[in-house]
Amino acid sequence: MKENEVENESFSENNEGEESLPIMREAGYGYAFDPNACAACEGACCRGESGYIWMKYPEIEAMAEYLGLGLEDFAKIYLRKVGHRYSLVEKQLGEGDYACIFFDETKKRCSVYPVRPRQCRTFPFWESFKNDEEEVRRECPGIL
Repeated sequence: MKENEVENESFSENNEGEESLPIMREAGYGYAFDPNACAACEGACCRGESGYIWMKYPEIEAMAEYLGLGLEDFAKIYLRKVGHRYSLVEKQLGEGDYACIFFDETKKRCSVYPVRPRQCRTFPFWESFKNDEEEVRRECPGIL
């Protein structure tokens, strides 16, 4: 299977008659991911200890456009420079609990989902989880 290829491209219905997303697998990983678990998880992958949400220039452009902002304004409000790279800023929710600035605390999901960074689009298939399946299972209830 190619990188980020889904196991089944067709959609099925869940017990409530709603459309459900196909199980995802990626070569080299010993687990699969059920994206339907995201609705019940309340954004566990969007929050936790402080870290980095890396963005490349095309992602910055797309997100700024999505939000109706110029690049300079977007950068001033939402980015922090770390060395030669850029990361989205975080907001502190509590002691040791941080979230992406675009995590909607009421809806418990990403407010810029259509233009989220690659780092978010590829979760939970990160290189760091390839040899640490226990950690990804702790972080994500959608791991099968």
